[in-house]
Amino acid sequence: MTRTPKEAVLGLWRTLSERDYAGIADWVTDDCIYLDVPVGPTLAARGPEDIAKRLRVGWGGLAAYENHDGLLVAEGDDVMYEHSETWTFASGEVFTLDFATVHRVRDGRVCLWKDYWDYGAIMNNAPASWVEGLATADTSWVYDASGEI
Repeated sequence: MTRTPKEAVLGLWRTLSERDYAGIADWVTDDCIYLDVPVGPTLAARGPEDIAKRLRVGWGGLAAYENHDGLLVAEGDDVMYEHSETWTFASGEVFTLDFATVHRVRDGRVCLWKDYWDYGAIMNNAPASWVEGLATADTSWVYDASGEI
């Protein structure tokens, strides 16, 4: 089955919305690089297994997560997706974070994924326990993508 770049990106985000970590492998390449641009390329993840580990750092302790669709623009294999995410923490805090995400698609699967978001918005809205948990989170996924993106 051949997927268009738009179909690949929307499929990935449907999977992410369900927090289906195992399903990520259906939508990203084995060498896919994922990074949060605000924290830089030295804290990227590479490949579906490590991307899932990376996502669990942020979302693992959430009581609920919801992605809100927005503008999706594609040119060739490059897809930009403007969207937002609502995070509900176990302690009750809720906030919505705006994103612009850039994807590159190869053979119907995402091979590059860069999230642009406001670092201060997370730090100002997340509970202290979540922020403190980042210091002891699993970092086995860390991949230095400097020079590759």
